[in-house]
Amino acid sequence: MRRLKPKLVAPKLAAAGSARAQQWSAACLDYLRGECHLAENSLAAYRRDLARFCQWLAGRAMDRLRVTDLSDYMAWLKEQKLAPPSIARHIVSLKILYRYLQLEGIVQENPAELLGTQKMWERMPEVLTPGMVQKLLSAPQPYDPFFRRDRAMLELLYATGCRASEVSNLQLRDLHLDQRYCLAHGKGNKQRMVPLGDAAAIAIEEYLHQERGRLTQRAGGAAAWLLLSRGGRRLRREAIWQLVKRYARRSGVPESISPHTLRHSFATHLLSGGVDLRHVQEMLGHASIATTQIYTHVDSSRLKKVHRQFHPRG
Repeated sequence: MRRLKPKLVAPKLAAAGSARAQQWSAACLDYLRGECHLAENSLAAYRRDLARFCQWLAGRAMDRLRVTDLSDYMAWLKEQKLAPPSIARHIVSLKILYRYLQLEGIVQENPAELLGTQKMWERMPEVLTPGMVQKLLSAPQPYDPFFRRDRAMLELLYATGCRASEVSNLQLRDLHLDQRYCLAHGKGNKQRMVPLGDAAAIAIEEYLHQERGRLTQRAGGAAAWLLLSRGGRRLRREAIWQLVKRYARRSGVPESISPHTLRHSFATHLLSGGVDLRHVQEMLGHASIATTQIYTHVDSSRLKKVHRQFHPRG
């Protein structure tokens, strides 16, 4: 009978451990929202990651996990067909959860810290050539319902390097066309000034003067947001993603691109033109220059490709 007893008790302990992990995850998210003031988009991503972790955790007690167990979790994520950047973000989410538990005195050790963001999880961001960017920006045509708005949106994404959520949340008061800049509100509601080129300014002016008024009327009054939906409300970031995908298909650029591809292209093209890395960091709103340095690697890989293609002994 003694041999049977652990088998009868273990499932109950495992279920209790999984429930505790869910409670700890919820408490961690509350902490990140209330104390760290993380943006809702970041919180939503962490919430999805931790929910997936709790799904994998079923049958395991979180406070007894070792780094070998977490390595199994990484392998499980790969089996779920997650992209390398998504797996890397899951590692970050897990580290944050364990740091919170250490802060609360729930666990003494943090096995997640031993999980390196290995090169196998990393992927160079996709970057468009200047010619591809031009095709994409020219894709909206007069037969599209709101082609001036869509041109302004695409020009904004490439001219500023802003995230889709930042472009979606731009308000009229953030726009300073006469001085050729706008104020972007990034992660943690940090505000930064981003220059606007002439092409972007012209596209925005045409949208404001010839199209935005009609969209505002559909909402029954004035709207604070710069980019409006067909109903006169804020153009959501999901809609921005869909529009970028639509115009990518039309213009013949890779369909795998997203609004973030224009952000990657913005940074890479600036560095290729000789802009200082610190200036690019400031325009992108990166807290650490290490995040911005990936674009120097992207540019190096492009140069190597050009060298192999054209050098006589490449």
